[in-house]
Amino acid sequence: MTDSRQTLTATVPDAAAGRRFDAVLAELFPDYSRSRLAAWIKSGDARLNGREARPRDPVQGGEAVELNVVLDTQTHAVAEDIALDVLYEDAEVIVLDKPAGLVVHPGAGNPAGTLVNALLHRDPSLAALPRAGIVHRLDKDTSGVMVVARTLPAHTSLVDQLSAREVHRQYLAVVVGALVSGGTANAAIDRHPRDRLRMAVREDGREAVTHFRLRERFRAHTLLECRLETGRTHQIRVHMQHLKHPIVGDPLYGGPLKLPKGASDSLVETLRGFKRQALHAETLEFVHPISGEPVRCTAPVPADMLQLVAELREDSRAAAEAGR
Repeated sequence: MTDSRQTLTATVPDAAAGRRFDAVLAELFPDYSRSRLAAWIKSGDARLNGREARPRDPVQGGEAVELNVVLDTQTHAVAEDIALDVLYEDAEVIVLDKPAGLVVHPGAGNPAGTLVNALLHRDPSLAALPRAGIVHRLDKDTSGVMVVARTLPAHTSLVDQLSAREVHRQYLAVVVGALVSGGTANAAIDRHPRDRLRMAVREDGREAVTHFRLRERFRAHTLLECRLETGRTHQIRVHMQHLKHPIVGDPLYGGPLKLPKGASDSLVETLRGFKRQALHAETLEFVHPISGEPVRCTAPVPADMLQLVAELREDSRAAAEAGR
């Protein structure tokens, strides 16, 4: 990843006198998110009359503003012809259905064969955007819908919508245990204190809220519909483990395999063979960055989860039949 740098200038309008520097900066440079502009103020890359200023400092009107734009661009990743299942596409955004097993960003152990490599092949101009236009991510073995920005204004809009919790993200999860009702997991999450690959519920963590409701209840498992209010790493997986209902197949948070008493050979084989978390990003809704119209995309449930649900449904039916 390399830095793309350019210097932009503007003049504070006289009508802005008395207002905070950060608020005026956001109006002068609307292509950039408030969080990014705040970082540039803090780093000294946003200056007022040639001097560093604090976000809360009032402007007088007429000052010269200099913004040294520093963007992390994805120029080092190699474009690769990897098939993508596109659900919606226009000049501003791409919405796609990510399959389980596809890593989103190149990194240690995954220098190629990632979603970024595939996106750069489909649209080389994405190399000029932060993270190749990716504004949120899914874990490698989580399937489902993602949105990617194709322009800087679209990127800023989507980041702001995510920060304001205005993007609707709905997931399906198959969890261990027959829940009797839905609810809300409101438990802060941060890096596990000893295992750096895992996240954990921690009192000193970042706010994390997951709403869930029952989609279908089985004999010893439940199909849940989960809605993210926040978007922490591994959030649903950590929250369901915290509630003692881990996601089926989760290699990090699932714990030992639990088989329903008297389960059929077919169900046992399916549960033993399910080697990824049974988690699917089903629906994504956001406001289009340019038109302002709502965009709603749904990714079909993948075959492995469909089979899992079908086996659990048959197990519950057979058990009910035997109990009559």
